Amino acid sequence: MRATVLALGLSLATAAVAQAAAPVSTAATAAQTTPPASTAADPSPAPAPEPPTTAPATTPLHGFDAYVENAREQFDVPAIAVAIVKDGEVVLERGYGVKDLESREPVDARTMFAIASNTKAFTATALQILARDGKLAMDDRVIDHLPWFRMADPYITREMRIRDLLAHRSGLALGAGDLLYWPGTDYTTEEVARRLAHVPVDGGFREQYAYDNILFGVAQLVIEAASGQTFEAFLRQRILQPLGMDETRFNSDHLRAGDNVATGYSKADFTDLVAAPRMSWGNVSGAGGLYSSVHDLAEWVRVQLDQGVIEGEGEDARRLFGEDEQRDMWNVLTPIPLGKPSKVPELAAAAPNFRGYAQGWNVSDYRGERLVWHTGGWPGFFSRVTLVPEQELGIIVLTSAEVDGAFNSVTMRALDAMLDAPATDWTAAYLASRGNQQDEADEDWRRHVAARDAGSKPSLPLDGYAATYRDPWYGDVVVERGDDGLRIRFTRSPALVGRLAHWQHDTFVVRWDQRWLNADAFLTFDLDPDGEVRAARMEAISPLTDFSFDFHHLRLVPVDADDAGEGA
Repeated sequence: MRATVLALGLSLATAAVAQAAAPVSTAATAAQTTPPASTAADPSPAPAPEPPTTAPATTPLHGFDAYVENAREQFDVPAIAVAIVKDGEVVLERGYGVKDLESREPVDARTMFAIASNTKAFTATALQILARDGKLAMDDRVIDHLPWFRMADPYITREMRIRDLLAHRSGLALGAGDLLYWPGTDYTTEEVARRLAHVPVDGGFREQYAYDNILFGVAQLVIEAASGQTFEAFLRQRILQPLGMDETRFNSDHLRAGDNVATGYSKADFTDLVAAPRMSWGNVSGAGGLYSSVHDLAEWVRVQLDQGVIEGEGEDARRLFGEDEQRDMWNVLTPIPLGKPSKVPELAAAAPNFRGYAQGWNVSDYRGERLVWHTGGWPGFFSRVTLVPEQELGIIVLTSAEVDGAFNSVTMRALDAMLDAPATDWTAAYLASRGNQQDEADEDWRRHVAARDAGSKPSLPLDGYAATYRDPWYGDVVVERGDDGLRIRFTRSPALVGRLAHWQHDTFVVRWDQRWLNADAFLTFDLDPDGEVRAARMEAISPLTDFSFDFHHLRLVPVDADDAGEGA
């Protein structure tokens, strides 16, 4: 699941893979998804917008509506919703575009979007509420609340504290274990957490930053154990209801008939805009799952900026959490190394001087101001929530397409307007950055093509590769002979079904039936001295593929037919 994200273009790679493996028809929609409302094309033009909020020429937000609309069109995003909170008041709250390309109904401030990893701050807040209640301490060992909890390393198992679950410093690699729930599996939350015992540890405990999702699912189970409630019930009763967040749903399967909800869109093959299936993550809801509107999130942001105060003042104030809990949530636990300067000069102003991860929040700086923020990436939806605590400023941007340039350019424009900073054309800057990323991905593909021995043949007849393969943490992956050649099926992931096309030697291209996944992969078989397959490895083809497709962490070995399905 994307925290910052990557889905951009890959025209050359798409064309070349298509030559290696001709398209096949889309498979049945995943068991944990519902069919998309529509597929289609250009998000413009939008219908007449809701009553205008265009600011007078003397206000900081003059021209903001036109800027957002231009960004929406430039980045090919059907819907954007924005809210800005300043000094405890909502100064802007509205939608742009359409919530569905088929119905053409306009988006408004109450339209719900999947907010993905912006859910993580709710999980962190829930734990702090329980700490304030005396039900747990943030430095409790996880095994004190979940005695069965195990990591692959016994030292990490013993020393993992509750706050470590929220800080991306566990020793797991980037996105490790995400295939246990991405892009939707039939594992339960506890089954996902128990399989952590077999997910390889890649670094030292508390040694370095590596973004994960799976430990937020463990945090969800800690909340349930400490509260005696389901995670959904706790969020609803202790956070959503007290804040009056009536337009927030626990997951897509909690959406109600008649809900004002946007359809998310993906670029299938990084090219064609199509509606993404509506995903439900019941098995890792602590990492991402909430649907919400900018109207509801404006109240969430206001309370965060007011150090947990729902209403009132001083000792008589009604609080969601206290000042101590607020301070703890925003204290940096894991430093994040700064990357190389952007190749786009206009993005230099956005480069932070420091960055770290706290508990469910990133912390960095912009123009001398501390930022507390997070992003969210989900099939069809990208979002960003940004707080400037010392200015009592909050900015929420929700979008219905998988492109980070849209929410970033709108966020940065809002920050500049509210901080009285020099004007920058962030839309042009992020478009240039996207072009650079696409160029790099195309060059990566050209290197693959240049290294390919196109005249080579598989070492075995196709039936020689057909088998059930097992990974210690994921389970079973089936390669079988079909009418059109070899096919692959991840047994716990209904969306991961596709066709194998020979690439070179004993390497094949996996071309998924559901093209919106943008996750085609190389599958390489390793033969023993007798010519039998003894192992298989996978890796995503494109560097633009979401990191949650962590195929490279799989260690697949064939199992006997009698064992297939057991321990899967």
